[in-house]
Amino acid sequence: MAIISLVVPCYNEQEALPIFYDTVEKVIHEKLADYAVEYLFVNDGSADNTLKEMRQLQEKDPDHVHYISFSRNFGKEAALYAGLQNVGGDYVAVMDVDLQDPPDLLPQMLSGILDEGYDVVGTRRVTRAGEPPIRSFFARMFYRLINKISKTEIVDGARDYRLMTKQVKDAILSVTEYNRFSKGIFGWVGFKTKYIPYENVERVAGETHWSFWSLFKYSLDGIVAFSETPLAIASFVGLLSFVGAICALIFIIVRAMINGDPTPGWPSMVSIFLAVGGLQLLCLGIVGKYIGNIYLEVKHRPIYIVQEKK
Repeated sequence: MAIISLVVPCYNEQEALPIFYDTVEKVIHEKLADYAVEYLFVNDGSADNTLKEMRQLQEKDPDHVHYISFSRNFGKEAALYAGLQNVGGDYVAVMDVDLQDPPDLLPQMLSGILDEGYDVVGTRRVTRAGEPPIRSFFARMFYRLINKISKTEIVDGARDYRLMTKQVKDAILSVTEYNRFSKGIFGWVGFKTKYIPYENVERVAGETHWSFWSLFKYSLDGIVAFSETPLAIASFVGLLSFVGAICALIFIIVRAMINGDPTPGWPSMVSIFLAVGGLQLLCLGIVGKYIGNIYLEVKHRPIYIVQEKK
C-alpha cells in the first residue's frame, strides 16, 4: 500500500490542530481509503498548548501520527525542511494546519500525479478575499517584481500546499542553504508541475502569525535568495550618481568662466550632499543584505534543533 506523508508545520495552533486532524481523517476515509496516510506535525517552538495537543493526537493514533518539537521558534522554513527530512512516504504533501489549504483537494492532487504524469501538484489562490487590501496589493507587486528580476518562476498566489513525489522531495532536501525561501526552492528544482486554482479560505481557528512587517522581510529574503538584480541596481545608481556629479561640475566650471563666480548656494549644496549620502547608504544596505546572508551561510549552523520527537 502506497504511503502519503503529510508535513504540517505548527506555531501556536492548539485550537486548529484537532479540527485539522478530524477534517483530514474524513477526507482519507471517504476518498483515500486505499492509501496509508501518516501525519508529521512540526512544533515550531509554540508558546501555547500546541505540543500537548500533538502528544494527545499521537497517543490517540500512534500508527499514523508523529511529531517533532523544536527547542525554540526557528520559523516556518525550518519546520518545512525538518518535516521533509523526517518523512518517508511515496508521496509527500506540505500543508498548513489552519485549513486554509483545503484537504478536499488532496485526491485531485494525487490524481494529477498518478493519472496525468505530474511530479508536483501545487495550489494557488485566485482570490484574496478576507485579506487586508494593502497586504493583497503588496503581495501582487511582490510576485510581479520577483518574476521580472529572477530566473526562477514563482507563480502568483501559489501556496506551499503541494503534493510531490519522493524524487521531488529528495531534490528539495538537496538544497541545504540556511536562508531558505521555499516558494523559490520549489520552482528552482524544476520537475513537471501543475497548479490547482481555488478561492481563498479563512482560517478555521486562531489568528495569523504573519504580520505585514514579517511578510515584508520574508519577501526581501526571497528577492535576495533568487536574484542578483538589486546588486546591479546599486551599481547602476552609483554610476548614475557619479555621472550626474561630473555633469554638474562641468556646468559649474563653464558658468563660472562665462559669468564669474556666483554667490554660493548652500541650501542646494546641502541637499545634494544629503541625496548622494542617501544613495550611498541605500547601496550599502543592499550589499549588506547579501553579505549578511553569506555570513549566516558560512557559519554552518543547523537549520533547526529538535527537543522532542515521537
